[in-house]
Amino acid sequence: MRAVVFEDVGRAGLHTHGVPPYGAGEVVVEVAATGVCGTDRAILLGEFPARRGVVLGHEAVGAVAAVGAGVGSVAPGDRVVINPTYSCELCRPCRRGLAAHCGAKAGREVGVDRDGTMADFAVVPERSVRQLPAGVSYRRGALVEPLACVLNNLTAARLRPDDRVLVIGAGPIGSLCALVLARRGARVALAERDPGRAALARRLLPGTVRVLAPEEAADTPGAGSPDVVIDTTGSLPGDVLGTVAAGGTVVVMGEKEAAVATVPLRPLVTRGIRLVGAGPYRPTDFDLAVDLAQDLPLDDLVTHVLPLERHAEAFALLAVPPGGPGPSGSGAYGAMKVLLAADEGLVP
Repeated sequence: MRAVVFEDVGRAGLHTHGVPPYGAGEVVVEVAATGVCGTDRAILLGEFPARRGVVLGHEAVGAVAAVGAGVGSVAPGDRVVINPTYSCELCRPCRRGLAAHCGAKAGREVGVDRDGTMADFAVVPERSVRQLPAGVSYRRGALVEPLACVLNNLTAARLRPDDRVLVIGAGPIGSLCALVLARRGARVALAERDPGRAALARRLLPGTVRVLAPEEAADTPGAGSPDVVIDTTGSLPGDVLGTVAAGGTVVVMGEKEAAVATVPLRPLVTRGIRLVGAGPYRPTDFDLAVDLAQDLPLDDLVTHVLPLERHAEAFALLAVPPGGPGPSGSGAYGAMKVLLAADEGLVP
C-alpha cells in the first residue's frame, strides 16, 4: 500500500508499505480520505514532536476491509470514521471518566508515534471505529474528528445564551467553532490575521459570523468586549486577557509545543477571568460529533481534495513551504480544509 511518511522536519514522502497485520479485536479500514490537520502541519514544521518514519494523518474515513476475531460492531463494507484518540479504559484517569487523559497513550497516538491514516489502509482497535450515518458523505465525515475537538472545548467554555464569543484563528478548527456557535444562535466573531484565510472564512461561513482583523477584535473595550474568547492558535492567551469582559472565560485550544505566555495575575483575579485548557476530546464528544455530522454542513469547509501523490501540494496549500520551514511568513494559506484521498472519485 501507499503511505505518506514523516521523514524529517520539512520532509514527507510517499512510501510503499505492506498492509499492516491485524489480530483479534482489530479492524482494517480501507481509507477513503484523511484530513490534513494542523498537527500534521506542525510536525513538518518542527513545532510538534513525532516519530520519524511514522505514517502521518488521523482524521480519517473509509470502508471496513477486514475484521479480526471477536469484532461484532462492524463488518466488511461498512462505512466508518476513525476515532484516533487512544484510551486503555483501565488506568486511573480512564476509570474517573477522563479517558481523554489516559495514562497509557505513549506510543499509541495515531499519526504521531503510531502509524496513521494517510495511507491506503489503517488498522485500529474495534472501539476506535464508528459507523457513518447513511446520509453522511466521506467528504463530510472526514471532519468528524476535528468537530469532536471543537465540541470538547465549547463545553469547557461553559457558554451562556447571552454570551458574546470571539474565536481567534480562522483555520478549520476556528471556522468549525464559529459554524457550531452560529448554528446554536450565538453572537460570534472570528479574528484572523492571514488575509487568505479571512477571505475563505467570509465566503464559507454563515453571514451571521463576523470575520475581523486582529486589531478590530482588540478594539472592543467595555460593553463590547467578548464574554468568551477561544484561542485556536494556542499562542495568544496573554494578549486576549485584556480583551475579554470581566467575569469572562479564555479557552486555550491550540497546541503549539513551544508556545509560552506571560499572564498578568492581578487582572486575572480582580476581573474574575477563567483561563481554561480543555485538552483532548472524550469518547462521548466523538459520538456526538458523528450524530451532529448529519445536520451540520461540515463539508462546506473542504476546499481541496487531492490524491496521496500530491501530499506536498496539500501541505503547501496550508503554508508549509516546499523544502521545509523557512523564515516566518514564508508560507501562505491557499486553502481551508484539505483532504488527501486514496481515490478522488470516492470524495466528490
